[in-house]
Amino acid sequence: MEALRKEISHTVDDIYALPEGERAERIEGEIYYMAPSGTAHQRILNFIGTEINLYIRKSRGDCEVFPAPFAVFLNENNKNYVEPDISVICDRDKITDRGCEGAPDWVTEIVSPGSRQIDYFKKLFLYRMAGVREYWVVDPDKGFTTVYNFEQDTMREYRFGEDVPAGIYGDLSIRIDL
Repeated sequence: MEALRKEISHTVDDIYALPEGERAERIEGEIYYMAPSGTAHQRILNFIGTEINLYIRKSRGDCEVFPAPFAVFLNENNKNYVEPDISVICDRDKITDRGCEGAPDWVTEIVSPGSRQIDYFKKLFLYRMAGVREYWVVDPDKGFTTVYNFEQDTMREYRFGEDVPAGIYGDLSIRIDL
């Protein structure tokens, strides 16, 4: 007789119960633990976040930029809890004391060796289905950025050193270099 495998579905409470300093995301009920980020990751995150913030401030835009760790609850049932590296949220009604309730307009994930499969596959599908308008996957090891513009149903890759246009803004592009 074969034993049945019991599916364990974690809750957002499991995320909040993690020991101090430990971070994880919940995707379709499964917990994915997050390793601390390295120096290149932090440099890229800081650079992109600063460029977006400066653009928004200069253009007096309504969007806000939130770097990780920042809680994003993609569905009303809290089935998916993620902490994108950068979240750009234009609907201020989505911003609460808990984080973002619903899909950000623009999400950027910076790939690390431990997050490669999640960033390129699981989160791609997750963000698209949740209503994210644009998703950037920045890959320091490969030296390129993949841009998914879900509104226009396009995907394009840019090498580091090339201008990467932001689809949600017609006149913003960011040149990523290490």
